Amino acid sequence: MSPTSRFASIRNGEALDFSKIPVVPIEDFRSAILKLAAANHRLCALLCDGKDGRPPGSLLAVLADDIGGKLFLAASQPVTSYPSLTPDLAQAHLFEREIYEGSGIRPDGHPWLKPVRRALADKVAFFSEQGDEVHEVAVGPIHAGIIEPGHFRFQCHGEMVHHLEIQLGYQHRGAERLLREGPPHRSLAVAESICGDTAVAHAWAHCAMREALAGVSPTLRAEALRAIVLEVERLANHIGDLGAISNDIGFLPATAYFGRMRGDFLNMLMTISGNRYGKGMLRPGGVAFDLTAGMRTEILETINRSIRHLREVGGMFFGEPSVISRLEDTGTVSRKICDDLGLVGVCARATGADRDVRQDHPYGLYRFRHIPVVRLDSGDVFARAMVRFLEAQRSLEFLGDAVDHLPEGSATSPCAAPAANRLAVALVEGWRGEVCHIAKTGRDGSYDWYKVIDPSFHNWMALALALRGGEISDFPLCNKSFNLSYAGHDL
Repeated sequence: MSPTSRFASIRNGEALDFSKIPVVPIEDFRSAILKLAAANHRLCALLCDGKDGRPPGSLLAVLADDIGGKLFLAASQPVTSYPSLTPDLAQAHLFEREIYEGSGIRPDGHPWLKPVRRALADKVAFFSEQGDEVHEVAVGPIHAGIIEPGHFRFQCHGEMVHHLEIQLGYQHRGAERLLREGPPHRSLAVAESICGDTAVAHAWAHCAMREALAGVSPTLRAEALRAIVLEVERLANHIGDLGAISNDIGFLPATAYFGRMRGDFLNMLMTISGNRYGKGMLRPGGVAFDLTAGMRTEILETINRSIRHLREVGGMFFGEPSVISRLEDTGTVSRKICDDLGLVGVCARATGADRDVRQDHPYGLYRFRHIPVVRLDSGDVFARAMVRFLEAQRSLEFLGDAVDHLPEGSATSPCAAPAANRLAVALVEGWRGEVCHIAKTGRDGSYDWYKVIDPSFHNWMALALALRGGEISDFPLCNKSFNLSYAGHDL
């Protein structure tokens, strides 16, 4: 029997009747997940399907076939406990901790059932190492400057890091509950606020999920405008990260130039949407604002100027031997770790993984206009910086073509209320990686539950592993090369 026989399949941005999802005994559910994972299917989501947050409850899994472009869904019969997937599938480790924390359904045999969303520092147990000259360094959760809370605990021998444990969950805001229970007219604003620097990607995932549940397809012009602002968001953050990496190693000329260029793209979002983060631009059924002829001319001028400037500044930065020597072989993540943990986005592609939602599960304008996927295989800070630099160039080329050939027609369509008893999955390639929104409606069309998975949820463990065997002084640079989100993780 094929392992996919236990699953229903859909495409990204589609909905299906919830009754079509197979419900199987937990033993078959677990076995089918492991078989699909062994066939190179990636665990996008694992969650508890239930409203009351108490066992027993059913589990729901979503696995991605990144080669075939399909999403496979299966549900288990209600359980109070089950044999943990984590010892056999590391991709499940945070999902299972979250399920236990939120529902009480216990994954028996899970190696480290700590809180995920609600950190209580005085009650949380941390890993510790004993030995001569081994010492512990605790950083945070309160940090200097304007930064969100997160706790990093290092086990070190001299300057060498043996183990880093990252504890998040200090700012749980109940975003999923607000999306599930709040008034519908506020849900888009909540989605945009999940992770402030990824407002466009989360807004698009929310809108795509809403449209799938309502059976609505935006116009091609609306899809093009969405892709434009998504790529501008990607450019602002990729170029901003390059500036931050150059600042961390003290190469200040590139810091200044990259910082100025980041401002150009934040200002472009201001021109298009009225604010520097793109909030309010998207809405279910399309977009709220269109581009005038004058705006298109101004944007194309900025794009053409930025293509030239990015190459010049990138050549200065990556052409400096002292820069390369600081970035190479620092904070290395192997391809095996990438595949074991199911990493997404920049840090996955920096290990050689050919993984990008725009290519693997195309949506919107990306169904018709392809952006080549950038990959390196060294998995270090250099690779993560270079992937950003090359992706920024690809985004500029895509952006110029999309603005210059903007389809005619309306930029918005009506979007009806969600249909009853449906489930939809929407994936969007945000600048950090895969943004995933999943929702299920009940008999009256309101949400039974709403699940959000920010790319940082997949990737924080990779930062911890990148430090093993390195020096503790490398942590700021490694941390910036990942630039993961506290808010996107904590929800």
